[in-house]
Amino acid sequence: MSGMTATSQSASNESAVASRISRRVGAVAPSATLAIDAKAKAMKASGLDIIGFGAGEPDFPTPQNIIDAAIAACSVTVNHRYTPIAGLPELRSAIVAKTLRDSGYSIVPEQVLVANGGKQAIANSFATVIDPGDEVLVPAPYWTTYPESIALAGGIPITVPTDESTGFQVTPEMLDQYATPKTKMVVFVSPSNPTGAVYDRAAIEAIGRHCVDRGWWVLTDEIYEHLVYGTNEQHSMPVVVPEIADRCIVVNGVAKTYAMTGWRVGWMIAPTDVITAATNLQSHETSNVNNVAQRAAIAALEGDLSAVEMMRSAFDRRRTTIYSMLNEIPGVTCFEPQGAFYAFPSFAGVLGRSINGRRPSSTLELAEIVLDEAEVAFVPGEAFGAPGYGRFSYALADKDMEEGVRRLAELLANATD
Repeated sequence: MSGMTATSQSASNESAVASRISRRVGAVAPSATLAIDAKAKAMKASGLDIIGFGAGEPDFPTPQNIIDAAIAACSVTVNHRYTPIAGLPELRSAIVAKTLRDSGYSIVPEQVLVANGGKQAIANSFATVIDPGDEVLVPAPYWTTYPESIALAGGIPITVPTDESTGFQVTPEMLDQYATPKTKMVVFVSPSNPTGAVYDRAAIEAIGRHCVDRGWWVLTDEIYEHLVYGTNEQHSMPVVVPEIADRCIVVNGVAKTYAMTGWRVGWMIAPTDVITAATNLQSHETSNVNNVAQRAAIAALEGDLSAVEMMRSAFDRRRTTIYSMLNEIPGVTCFEPQGAFYAFPSFAGVLGRSINGRRPSSTLELAEIVLDEAEVAFVPGEAFGAPGYGRFSYALADKDMEEGVRRLAELLANATD
């Protein structure tokens, strides 16, 4: 190694290691929600009594009629073979009927692409519409995957911050504050992950018409459409503002509504030229979605909604409980969730205080302390572009949820200045 110092050799090695991974993929942050859930499950497997609020998935089993359809599908030979990339014709037709039934949105099968869960549908959407350098307005708090998928498509995610003062909702005026001539798309989510905010019809109409006037695309994620509570209602933007349909992509799936997160069936609804291009993309990525899972999804969409209502009722009960319990903790304030199954409390009154000799300056540090000291896992707000907050999924058994919040309250009761 003549002429090379130890320092320069180290730098050279680091550069060589870094060059093994593309900049595009190397810049991707891991999913914070899945990372927290994985750590909590690993700690629980080691014998610790961990209560995890991290995962965004129902704790209920998939309804039996859906399971039975999958079992029957395993014996049908066609399901052992490749099938159309865009989805089984029967499933695409079922999605058309379900979309009209639940949203009042009239579409045709050619506007549907079935993907491996909502995540692939979202990635397909950005990759198909976004060019390098295009900007996408992403209201925060946001689901962790949106900015990463935008960046992978070559786009630039532009955060539009919200807080409790706006009900964690954006307005056309707020979007304009962050828009530039490079703005191409707006991400719109209602009900929201992670805040549980639900936009009313008037607010959706205002945003949709503003996007039409600006010539912006909209990606609207409707995965939590059936999980709304009280007097809140879910409205689909292309129904409220029909003029946006030609520049609108609707993402949905069976994961949250039917307790089918592991089955990996989602879809995107878009103009036919977008679906054709996205199908070409998917043909080189994954081809068709697992056929047995597609058959199960058909049973889910064509069945009644009684199991869905049972789960929604349970989530509503847990929602009121966790909202009340979190607000009783000194230093913690919580916005009342209106949809989905997440509470998103602020820990502004806790940060900076001493907790068993440890003084967190961020919710990242607070989450680590809570996991270590109380054996309770939650996702810090930094993962959602909202430092100072934390996301607590209430998609877990009532007794576990209540015990977890009690542990958190007991720990934070010891906080001192």
